[in-house]
Parts: sequence; structure tokens; C-alpha cells
Amino acid sequence: QVQLVESGGGLVQAGGSLRLSCAASGGTFSTYAMGWFRQAPGKEREFVAHISWSGTSTYYADSVKGRFTISRDNAKNTGYLQMNNLKPEDTAVYYCTVKKYSGTYYRSETYDVWGQGTQVTVSS
Repeated sequence: QVQLVESGGGLVQAGGSLRLSCAASGGTFSTYAMGWFRQAPGKEREFVAHISWSGTSTYYADSVKGRFTISRDNAKNTGYLQMNNLKPEDTAVYYCTVKKYSGTYYRSETYDVWGQGTQVTVSS
């Protein structure tokens, strides 16, 4: 089964940028779609962004549209989340995930494999 490892999180000031990476290994994943979710303190896990692994379709939560960009490089077995103009409310643990079959892209239960998460903290 494919395994996912997130990296790139850290502490930044409001207005700054971070680029998260999601490295995939250990399985066949070329046809998997990828997504990013986040979970803030005291909040449930929420959808952030989605991209088809072998296609070009992308989707974003309203809260991050215009600021975040999801992308992937299949030759490197890696997905990315570029986060610009970060806000304190973006503070959360960010999780990479993949799904093999079709389903509602913003529902976490439709995804198959999850990474361990990476902390993003945005100070004011």
C-alpha cells in the first residue's frame, strides 16, 4: 500500500508563505487523486484542496481560494500545497491523503491513505 509523508510545515508570521510536500512511496499511486485536509485546535478535520493525480482538475475550500495552490509531480512521486498570504486562522496540522476511487472530494471518509501530518503555525 502507498505510504505518505508530509513535510514543509513550520512557524511563519501572517502574510508569509510555506510550501508543503507529500512524498508517496511503497505502492502503485499513479492513478490516485490527492487531497489536503487540516485540523486546528478544537476543530474537526476540514477539507483544504484536491487534485487528480494523473489529471488536471483542482478544487479548493472557499477559505483558501486565491491563496493556496495544489500541485503534483508524478515523476517525483510527490504532491505539494503552496500556501501564500497565510493567516493565523490557517494554523493547523495539515494532512496529505490519496484516494483510488471516485467520491466526494471534500469528504475525508472517501480517501484511502493518510500521512502523519505536519504542523503549520501562523503568528499575528
